[in-house]
Amino acid sequence: MKSYRRGPVLLRGDQIPKSTTDARLLAPDQDSSWVHSDPWRVMRIQAEFVEGFGALADLGPAVSVFGSARTYEDDPAYKLTVEIGKKLVENDFAVITGGGPGIMKAANQGAVEAKGVSVGLGIELPFEQGMNDHVDLGINFRYFFIRKTMFVKYSLGFIVLPGGFGTLDELFEALTLVQTHKVRSFPIVLVGRDFWQGLVDWIKNTQLVAGMISPQELDLISVVDTAEEAIEAVLAGISAVAEEVNSELQ
Repeated sequence: MKSYRRGPVLLRGDQIPKSTTDARLLAPDQDSSWVHSDPWRVMRIQAEFVEGFGALADLGPAVSVFGSARTYEDDPAYKLTVEIGKKLVENDFAVITGGGPGIMKAANQGAVEAKGVSVGLGIELPFEQGMNDHVDLGINFRYFFIRKTMFVKYSLGFIVLPGGFGTLDELFEALTLVQTHKVRSFPIVLVGRDFWQGLVDWIKNTQLVAGMISPQELDLISVVDTAEEAIEAVLAGISAVAEEVNSELQ
């Protein structure tokens, strides 16, 4: 039977709504009743922030791994991501993903196999993905912006495997936050040159040439191919940030 998650609530059959909580919040064609209902939405948003902060406050050093939910277990990218999850744990990091299938499941699997902390931050969608079986600590969110806050707040770096629009959304959200100094710089590592190089070349040859970004902003992205290179890039980026913080304190 088809299932649907709305925050912590599981719905099936006729209980499944026709739109998500996010969609109802952002709908432009609402009448004036929103004036009365939106304050209650604010309370729900506040509660979701509190739940997320409370669940993750004691997580410790962590790295988020992003990538396609459509990657199957026989795909080389899946096996590569399992290895990345293992190596993150071996370097004393918890692994955070979106909690779903594909690349997310692979990273969580690697974390569990290495006996580390495996976190999944799920989201209410029109179709049920569910939390994968390798998540030890899972939170389901109604609102994308709250979920994104948790990824950024509790991660020391992002590792991004091949993916679709959702993966690109997380990637460019992180780049924008670092570029605008809304967050302190942290490493953003793209894994898979064959997949990512065309995008990186476009950024360099189109955006940079047009003056839409600065040359130093190209350094916000590292592109690698192997699990070892991904971990090295993350560690180097975290070390650079730590040195920057220390110099500011002196």
